[in-house]
Amino acid sequence: MILDMILNLDETIISVIQTYGIWIYPLLFVIIFLETGLVITPFLPGDSLLFAAGAIASTGLINIWIIFFILLAAAILGDSTNYLIGRFIGRKMTKSKFVKKEYLEKTQHFYDKYGGKTIILARFIPIIRTFAPFVAGIGKMEYSKFISFNVIGALLWVSIVTSAGFFFGNIPLIKENFTLAIFAIIIISFIPVIIEFIKSRKKK
Repeated sequence: MILDMILNLDETIISVIQTYGIWIYPLLFVIIFLETGLVITPFLPGDSLLFAAGAIASTGLINIWIIFFILLAAAILGDSTNYLIGRFIGRKMTKSKFVKKEYLEKTQHFYDKYGGKTIILARFIPIIRTFAPFVAGIGKMEYSKFISFNVIGALLWVSIVTSAGFFFGNIPLIKENFTLAIFAIIIISFIPVIIEFIKSRKKK
């Protein structure tokens, strides 16, 4: 059911708008906040939700500027929350069965390769996006440095993906095959993770 909702995000969001009206705004905020702010919810839609929200905004059902600032705030606050969780109770949580060790290892590999810029790059990579601020907190990255990467990454992520949805989401070919478009976004966003996994396997 969750997968069906993710692959049909346009219909899901429109249904919520028709039923709850302006409550769509806080709902979208909560989803992005949880997806970026808690390591136990990396399965929530990120890129696909931003794209779908942008596409629906282009129809006039929701306001693109309200969407932009709400999603931007959710992304920044989510990462900051995740960082603080990692900083203060992260090491205890890594022993929990709710935190997958392989995700932590993959994220650490990105840090080893890209350093602090991982916070920016991770915005465009599912799972790594959720774990990057958490690992930054565990590693006690300076908050002033973290928040800079956090804000830059959030601005790039939200503006690029929602703009793509706004300008391309209602092109007839994409609109008629929206489920395939969402599926393609999910697959493309996982490519960096797959490449890094293959590289690490070859090194071993």
